[in-house]
Order: sequence, then structure tokens, then C-alpha cells
Amino acid sequence: MSIYIGNLSDEVEEVDLKQMFSEYGSVKRVRVPVNRETGEKRGFAFIEMGTDAEEAAAIEGLLGSEWMGRSLKVNKAITKVDKDSSCRF
Repeated sequence: MSIYIGNLSDEVEEVDLKQMFSEYGSVKRVRVPVNRETGEKRGFAFIEMGTDAEEAAAIEGLLGSEWMGRSLKVNKAITKVDKDSSCRF
């Protein structure tokens, strides 16, 4: 139950995202990745909601909306596949 939100302003903080997503249900976790070398925010975040229904409501409610002067990209996060788990024959 994770949501990807992209095209974020550099000024966004985790607390801002938690407040915005809490309108759609319980927010379990907010993660705003930063560049390891510069410490700058990378322009996207991941949000974990309490239930699938809350996740779906947040995606539907926020997709394409404008926030902090930017049009948001909001969708279900794609799980990263572990490189070591690939099939070998």
C-alpha cells in the first residue's frame, strides 16, 4: 500500500505531505528521498496509507491536482525488484 507522488516542489516537507494525504485516511509513513551527494530533495515521495481504499481515494483525489505551483503525478508505487531474486537456469 504505497503511493508514488511526483513533480514535487523542492520546498515540500514530509509534514506537508502527511497533512495533505491525511484528508484521505490514515498515513502510516511518508518518505521524501534526497540526493546522497548534495542532500537536495529529488522531487518525488512515497506515501504509505492505512488501507487499499484510502490509497485509491488519495490517488483519485490528488491525481493531476496543482499543489505548490506544480501539477502532481500520483499513482500506485511500483515495488522495486531485488536483483538477486532473478531466475537462473
